[in-house]
Amino acid sequence: MTELGTRAHPQRDRIAIDGKPLRAAAPPAYIVLNKPVGVMTTLADPQGRPTVRDLLTGVRQRVFPVGRLDYHSAGLLLLTNDGELALRLTHPRYGVRKTYQVKVKGRPEPAQLATLSKGVRLSDGMTAPAHVRVIAARERKAWLEITLAEGKHREVRRMCDAVGLPVEKLVRVALGPLRLGKLPAGAWRYLDPDEIANLRATVRERSARPRPSRR
Repeated sequence: MTELGTRAHPQRDRIAIDGKPLRAAAPPAYIVLNKPVGVMTTLADPQGRPTVRDLLTGVRQRVFPVGRLDYHSAGLLLLTNDGELALRLTHPRYGVRKTYQVKVKGRPEPAQLATLSKGVRLSDGMTAPAHVRVIAARERKAWLEITLAEGKHREVRRMCDAVGLPVEKLVRVALGPLRLGKLPAGAWRYLDPDEIANLRATVRERSARPRPSRR
């Protein structure tokens, strides 16, 4: 083929470059993993630490993490080979919400909760407004649920530190409409068709919304 724009059908046509056949694209795969603490959100680690790839026993497709959970955090991690969906789920333009359950030191005061909700000034700027509620509280400890649509590095931990509520434990329990549910730590499963459709609908809906005016 010498004409630009020539189309080929990957299932019907034999496609080769310099006589070497191109491999057909792998079928799409969508996996939710309950990442434990002490596992790297990467497919390989130069320091030899455990990675999420080590947990995907039986998965033949090469899938990649959508976003990150740091080494000391746990919970819902989506892995896929659908690059377009992964981009939309992580790009700030689409504002996909993530929900975390966070165990903090101290008993949160109303002013601290209000600051977390309205926005916290960090070294890389103000955080966007978040939805914050207290799940349980004791004299020296509390569990918070924090939902936000940003993806700053270690954002939830830094937000809580900034208002004087150091994080002891952090678990992501939702990504958009996708929920962690009762999946055990270290276990994974394929998403069902409805879950995949709901994720796609979420990013389509948000991309169709008009952008706010800068005036």
